[in-house]
Amino acid sequence: MHKTDRYRYPAFIGLDDATGRYYVLFPDLPGCTTTGDTEEEALSNAKEAMSLHLFGMENDGDEIPAPGSILEVRGENDEPIVLIEVWMPSFREKMETKAVNKTVTLPGWLDKEGRSANLNYSQILQDAIMERLSISRNIVREKRRKVLA
Repeated sequence: MHKTDRYRYPAFIGLDDATGRYYVLFPDLPGCTTTGDTEEEALSNAKEAMSLHLFGMENDGDEIPAPGSILEVRGENDEPIVLIEVWMPSFREKMETKAVNKTVTLPGWLDKEGRSANLNYSQILQDAIMERLSISRNIVREKRRKVLA
């Protein structure tokens, strides 16, 4: 599967009368939907939702569908069509450096000793994994620098 840097897909935007919230649906990306209290929020959320959806498809090795033509796409309720565009390199980098929670199991006595010594378990685990994999802290700093730039 080929990853591209930029994706652009048509989406429907509408206002749900029952909730008063805006919704965005991607006809070419089943399951990719979002909402927002305002039109602006819904469109912003649509970029995030589409990025996450495509990132998941890329990681799962799923085939990324070609976007439909805005001239051929029609919604059920004649909702307006908008084009949502995302830039994936920065999103991929953000996801790669995002902190994730992991559950670890320690004997009670060791946890007690660690807490009394004010140990940072997350830092110790990161250091141990990087040491085991021969990963330099410089690589981590460079990745963080790219995300913040």
